[in-house]
Amino acid sequence: MSLLRYKTKRNFRYTPEPEGGMRKTKKHIFVIQRHKATRLHYDLRLELDGMLKSWAVPKGPSLNPSDKRLAMMVEDHPYDYKDFEGIIPEGNYGAGIVEIWDKGHYTPIKGQSEKDLKTGLKSGNLKFTLHGKKLKGDFALVKLRSSEENAWLLIKHNDEHAVHEPYDSEEHTPKNSPINRWLRENRKPVKKKRSSTAL
Repeated sequence: MSLLRYKTKRNFRYTPEPEGGMRKTKKHIFVIQRHKATRLHYDLRLELDGMLKSWAVPKGPSLNPSDKRLAMMVEDHPYDYKDFEGIIPEGNYGAGIVEIWDKGHYTPIKGQSEKDLKTGLKSGNLKFTLHGKKLKGDFALVKLRSSEENAWLLIKHNDEHAVHEPYDSEEHTPKNSPINRWLRENRKPVKKKRSSTAL
C-alpha cells in the first residue's frame, strides 16, 4: 500500500487536505465523510495497516440489508484524513466541501481476526463490524466481478442494528451542516431519490 497516488493527485500548497502518513493504532478507526464535489456523495474510510482504505458511496450507507450500495474504491488516504473537514478550493482534485457524517472504530466480525480483514480485502469480500454513532453492526464490502475493478457493494448484515424500512443517509444529516447551508444559499437542494417504480 502506498500514498503515492493520493499525493500525486493533490498540490498541498493549494488544498488544506493533510499530506499525512501512516499511523497504526490499537483500534481500527473508520470515518464516513459527506462530500459535496461535482456530485454529493459519501466517502467510507477504514484504517488498515496505518492508512485509510477508501470507497466513494454515491447514495450513502444504509442500515437496511436489502440495500446494496455501490461503493467505488479510490486511492488510499493518510491516517490524518480521518479528522478532515473543510473546503477544497476550486481547481483542486475533489474541489468542494467535506464534512464528517459518522465516525468510530471497527472490528472484524465475530469469529474472525485481524488476518481475515486483510484476506477479505484482497479476495474482495471484506466483513467488519462498525461501532459508530449512526452506523452500528455487521457490514460487508463485496467486490463486483465486472469490467470495473474498483466497483464494490456495501451491504448491511441482518442483525439487531438493521432496519427494514427505507433508509436515506440524507435524513440523518443535520439541517444546518456546512454542506446543507451551502446548498440552501446556492438554491441547490439535495434531490430526493426517485422511486424505481414507473408510474
